[in-house]
Amino acid sequence: VVGRNQSLCTKFTFVAFSSLAELQSLLFVVFLVIYLLTVGGNLIVICLVWITPSLHTPMYFFLVNLSFLEMCYISSVVPQMLMHLLVETKTISVGGCAAQMCIFTILGLTECCLLAAMAYDRFVAICYPLHYSILMGPRVCLKLAAASWTTGVVVESVQTTWIFTLPFCGTGKIQHFFCDIMPVVKLACVDTSHNEIVMFAVSVFFIMSPCLLILCSYVRILTAILRIPSAAGRRKAFSTCSSHVLVVSLFYGTALFTYLQPKTAHTPETDKVTALMYTVVTPALNPVIYTLRNKEVKEAFQRVTQRNSLSQMA
Repeated sequence: VVGRNQSLCTKFTFVAFSSLAELQSLLFVVFLVIYLLTVGGNLIVICLVWITPSLHTPMYFFLVNLSFLEMCYISSVVPQMLMHLLVETKTISVGGCAAQMCIFTILGLTECCLLAAMAYDRFVAICYPLHYSILMGPRVCLKLAAASWTTGVVVESVQTTWIFTLPFCGTGKIQHFFCDIMPVVKLACVDTSHNEIVMFAVSVFFIMSPCLLILCSYVRILTAILRIPSAAGRRKAFSTCSSHVLVVSLFYGTALFTYLQPKTAHTPETDKVTALMYTVVTPALNPVIYTLRNKEVKEAFQRVTQRNSLSQMA
């Protein structure tokens, strides 16, 4: 129960990067450049797939979903962070904080599920190539994408609503640069041990379930690749999965480190560093990984640039 002398918070204040006051202008420039490159890179991937008929396949359908998701993901955090790097008072209303957390966690969980759908697509393509067009038809792809988004929206809307039924009081200082789950829950002026157990269980189930599906898919994929007699065939089969493996490793590496470690292991400094990895670095690397390591995307990009240069010359 909230004490008589404690008033409920109507707004929160971010500590953010206050300890790096002399570097805030430099951080603003660095993060702004990364943000613009990330949005631009993901837009290029979406446009390339859209205008290239040869890329109208299930693999690239999921890649477009992932690129759109990454743009939303980084946009839910970085623009506000950029604004706070320029102002002295870094505040957000409780309602605004709830909205940011809800959007960010929805996108995070949706990405978990979407990466699992992409792993399933690669599993079918390599293990059942003759039945691929049937097993991964347009309706199946739409259902998998819809299930990913629906899971994210339902689960995280409920979790965020539940978190913000807690009373928040005291200074209202969030030891972070955005409204992540654990830094906000720490501000509750009631015992949150039961809430933390449930949140940990939700994280384990909804983060680990897609992760296990991905691992199972790649065990089967690896087994199938090793059975291919020619080295060239093995390389070609693995090249279709390598970009996805890198993205999964980056995303799950930071997610598991952040959300599945014990409460005692959380410190404001480590939370900020790992949060920068999954909110800024990973979304920025994804379009790079999928363009530099993907022959079809590179060829499509070259055709488009050549077509544009020829039209300008004409």
